[in-house]
Amino acid sequence: MTEPPDPDRPGPAPDHLGHRQRLRDRFLSVGGEKMPDYELLELVLMMAIPRTDVKPLAKQLIREFGSFAGAISAPPDTLMRIKGVKETTVAALKVIEAAAVRLAKAEVSEKPLIGSWNALLDYCRASMARGQIEQFRVLFLDRKNRLIADEVQQTGTVDHTPVYSREILKRALEHGASALILVHNHPSGGPTPSRADIEITKEVQKAAQALGVQVHDHLIIGRAGHTSFKSQGLL
Repeated sequence: MTEPPDPDRPGPAPDHLGHRQRLRDRFLSVGGEKMPDYELLELVLMMAIPRTDVKPLAKQLIREFGSFAGAISAPPDTLMRIKGVKETTVAALKVIEAAAVRLAKAEVSEKPLIGSWNALLDYCRASMARGQIEQFRVLFLDRKNRLIADEVQQTGTVDHTPVYSREILKRALEHGASALILVHNHPSGGPTPSRADIEITKEVQKAAQALGVQVHDHLIIGRAGHTSFKSQGLL
């Protein structure tokens, strides 16, 4: 005769709890690089959403945004449109994005940027490549080409940002900068320079030369790659 279930006796743990522990163990054993994007995203969601199987949501976010990087860099309001995504989830994803940018910036903060070009590109891609609107920033460098400041000068629409050379040089003088690197993103397309991009670069370079400030490069960052004005002979 089968005994009736004891209501005070704990039942077996839900299967997803065992899956969570196995996923954590595997991450600690092999690291994130060997895990697919959706599993890495699961680990982030697990910290934000307790006691729930988050694998379906992780896979949905990958389908929606294409990759782990796409999911953590998506705008908060876009993320909130996904069923099951709440403010806590958005906060967890954006913390991961902020950490990635901080790590990339740390690689360029204490080194001469001219000798750390790959690290600079990694930082620019992490902070700008997936932006939804165009952003123009300036890296201010000292005499040893070390980073003094990194400032967003202007933001605009999906394909246009107003840039004023006078404001850029004013900030360069305030920082005591000896050189500049201009950087902006192209959210709506590839990194090919527009006529306006070329013209503003020449304008900034001319104004900078008059003050003894060198413009090392102008980088355009796109999702599919980047363009260096110096490498293209445009500077």
